[in-house]
Amino acid sequence: MLGAFKHVLLAAALFVASGALAAGEKPLTVVELFTSQGCSSCPPADALIGELAERDDILALSHHVDYWDYLGWKDTLAQPVNTERQRAYARDLGLRYVYTPQVVIQGTYQATGSHRQAVLDKISRAQPNNPVPVTIARDGEDKIVISIGAGGGAGAGADGNAGKQDAAVWLAMFDREHSASVGGGENRGRVARTFNAVRSFRRVGTWNGETMTIVLPAPSPAAPGEPDACAVIVQAGDSGPIFGAARLALSSN
Repeated sequence: MLGAFKHVLLAAALFVASGALAAGEKPLTVVELFTSQGCSSCPPADALIGELAERDDILALSHHVDYWDYLGWKDTLAQPVNTERQRAYARDLGLRYVYTPQVVIQGTYQATGSHRQAVLDKISRAQPNNPVPVTIARDGEDKIVISIGAGGGAGAGADGNAGKQDAAVWLAMFDREHSASVGGGENRGRVARTFNAVRSFRRVGTWNGETMTIVLPAPSPAAPGEPDACAVIVQAGDSGPIFGAARLALSSN
């Protein structure tokens, strides 16, 4: 009986995703911080992401990059894929270089992550008006189900015809809070606190404007070192505008 009830709840979530957001539900604005434990300018930006992560209208993510690892401290969360994502954004946004702390908002705006008011202003400008409906939910203990509704926002070309430009479906696995004692470099002796720290970021599908469902294996949040939350992002190309997003806690802690 309990199993059947779970499937009813999941079906209801997928029904919502196939049409529009549920009444009162706010679309998520995606705010991505590119940061490093070895960057002395990053702690204020890390703290700001912690504040933004508490908002119900924002999906905040912290991507730790690896290009400062030579400065005396190797970032314990840094991954080449994070640096690659930041460089892709730099190309799309017309920037000649990458830097930390950098915030990219909804794939369309960027700002220095420690400039609080600039970040908040661009979040207001980037808030989606007609997002593609996306949900992510657990199906039992071992599956994650992503559902993306139909719409012209992501896949539309100049004539509004869905499918002219395919959108990437990204899955981010992250720790809602992570602390590390920094033993060298610019922040030596400090405790680096990061919020929504991305542990893996991978493409799990391609959306062409039609309703689709993706079923993936779910990690066990009880396993040591496993992320305790995840999110899905639907985005034009690899680093273009973001059209929809959803998040899911994998642990109640």
